[in-house]
Amino acid sequence: MSGIQLDDVKVNGNGRTDDDNGSSRKDPLRENLGTRRVPRLRMANFPNADDIVRKGLLEEKRSEKAVDILFVNPPTPDGGLWIRTQHRVGRRTRENMVWPQVSLAQMAAMVHPEHKMAVIDANAERMSWEEFTKKLDEFKPKYYMTQVTAPTLENDMYGCFLAKARGAKTIAFGTHVTPIPMETMRAYPALDFILLGEPDLTIRDLLDVLEGKVEQRPENILKLFTDHDPTYAPALNEDGAVDMYGIKGLVWRKGDEVVMNETRPFIPNLDDMPLPMHHLLPLKKQRMPLIKGPFTFIVTSRGCPAGCTYCIKHVSYQYSVRVRSPENIMEELWMLKRLGMNNIHMYADLFTVNREQAMGLCKLMIEQEINIKWTCNSRVDYVDEELLHMMAKAGCRLISWGIESGSEQILRHARKGAYPDKAARSLQWARNAGIMNWGYFIIGLPGETEETIRQTIDFSKTLPLDIALFHVAAPYPGTPFFFEVVENDWFRPGTRWEQVDMDKGTVLDYDNLSAEKLLYWQKRAFREWAMRPEPVKTYAKMLVSDVSTLKSAVSVGLQTLSWQAKGE
Repeated sequence: MSGIQLDDVKVNGNGRTDDDNGSSRKDPLRENLGTRRVPRLRMANFPNADDIVRKGLLEEKRSEKAVDILFVNPPTPDGGLWIRTQHRVGRRTRENMVWPQVSLAQMAAMVHPEHKMAVIDANAERMSWEEFTKKLDEFKPKYYMTQVTAPTLENDMYGCFLAKARGAKTIAFGTHVTPIPMETMRAYPALDFILLGEPDLTIRDLLDVLEGKVEQRPENILKLFTDHDPTYAPALNEDGAVDMYGIKGLVWRKGDEVVMNETRPFIPNLDDMPLPMHHLLPLKKQRMPLIKGPFTFIVTSRGCPAGCTYCIKHVSYQYSVRVRSPENIMEELWMLKRLGMNNIHMYADLFTVNREQAMGLCKLMIEQEINIKWTCNSRVDYVDEELLHMMAKAGCRLISWGIESGSEQILRHARKGAYPDKAARSLQWARNAGIMNWGYFIIGLPGETEETIRQTIDFSKTLPLDIALFHVAAPYPGTPFFFEVVENDWFRPGTRWEQVDMDKGTVLDYDNLSAEKLLYWQKRAFREWAMRPEPVKTYAKMLVSDVSTLKSAVSVGLQTLSWQAKGE
C-alpha cells in the first residue's frame, strides 16, 4: 500500500498532482468516474430477441420421430390413476381402473396417413411431468391435442403451456370446453383452438386446411365430409388462402378476439368412420376390476335418449343416438382379437339403446365363435330377460348399471325414468343369466334428505350386486343439474372447477345437507354396503382369482381404507 497521504499531494496547473518526491501523476478525484454528472433519463429501449427465438422454434431441425400432431392424455394432477374419455368427466379412481383412450386412437385414424401423428397416454404409462416433457421434446409436434375435463382443468392446461412453449399449436376438446369455450380461451392464453362437441371431423378439417392437404383426402374421408353436412365446403378463399371462419365447430383466436364458428353437424353414420388405431395405445397396461388381464373399449354407439339431468354425455352428443352395425363392430372385435385383446368393454352412453343392434351383435359373436369376454353398461329399463341371456351366451360377464337412488321421488326430479322396482327385477335377471352386476349410486341429487339417503343405502343392500360405488352428485357445466344449482345458489362459495368431482369431494351446500354431511353419507353408504359377507366374498375372489391381480387388489383395498379414514 502506498504511504502517500492525500494532504501530501499538490495539484499543479495541468490537473496533475506532485508528490514530495516531485513526481507527477493524475488527480484521483478526476479519475473517479463517479464524480461525473449523472446521465439524463432516456426512454427505455429494451433489446428484442422474440423474432430470433420464434424463428428458431419454427426452423428447428425435426427428427424422424417428429410428428404433425400429438394426441395426448397428460400426466394426472396427483400422479394417481384417473379415468376420463371424450364425452365423460375425469375422476380419480380408487378401483385402479386404467381406461383406454380410444377417442385418441379414433382421431389418430381420422388424420392418418396424410398427417403424421402419435398418441401419449401418460395416465396409463404412469408418466411424470418430467418424463412427459422429454416426450414433447422428442416428438416436437406442430399441433398438440388434449382432452379437458373440469376436475383436471388446470392440469390439462399445463400440458398446453408446455407444448406452446415448444412452438406447437394447442387444441382442446371434451366435456368442459364444449359448454365453456369462450371463458376457457380467455382464462388460458396458451390454448389456441377448441373443438366443440364431436371433434373427429373438425380436427381433420382443421389440419387439412392449415397444412394445405384438402386435395389429399381419400375417398372414405371425402364421403364423411359430404354426408355429414350438405352445405360443407373447405374453408378456403378463391385465392387459396385459409378462411378460419369457415371451419365449423372451431373456436379460435383472431388477435385479441376469441371467435366461435358455426356448429358442426354430427356424423350420421358411425360405420363410415375408420376403425380406431388401437395399436397406438398401451394395451397391456389397461385394467379393470374383476377382469383378468388387459382390456380395451369398443364404442358401439354415441348418444342416449334418456333425460337424466346430471349426465354429462348430453353436453357432447345431446339426445341424438347413432348406432354402429353389428357387422362393423365385429370387424373391430376381430382386429382387437388379432392384437391379443380378449377382454372388451362395449363402451357406449347406453349399450342396449337399440335391442336389434345388441341382439344382432350377440348372434354374430356366437356364430363366429370369437370367444372373448366382455362388459357393458345399461339402464334397468332397457333390457329384458331374453336379451340378457343372449348377452351372457355371447360372453358378457358384467354390466354396469346407473341405479343412482333408492328414492323414486329423487329419481323423478332427476328425470331418470327408471325406478327401484325395475332395478331389482333387471339385476336379478342378469344374475340369473350368470352376469355380474356393478351398481353406481349418487348421493346428493336435488331433493335429497338424510331419509332418502337411508333409503338408497338400504335398497343397495337388497340388490344382487357384486360391486357398488357411491358418488356425490357433481354439477358438471352444461348439464341441467348445473343450471339448477346456479339458479338455487347451491354452489359452495369459492368453488373452482377442479373441485367439481363426484369422487374426491363436493361443491354442493344444500340448506338441509352441507358438503360435509354429503361426504359423510357417501363414505357411510359404501362402508355399510361393503362390510357385509357377500361383498367381502367378492373381494376375496378378486384376491385369489389371478395372481397378477393380487397387487392391484391390495392397492384398491388400501386406497379405500385411506379414503374412508379421511375426515372421519
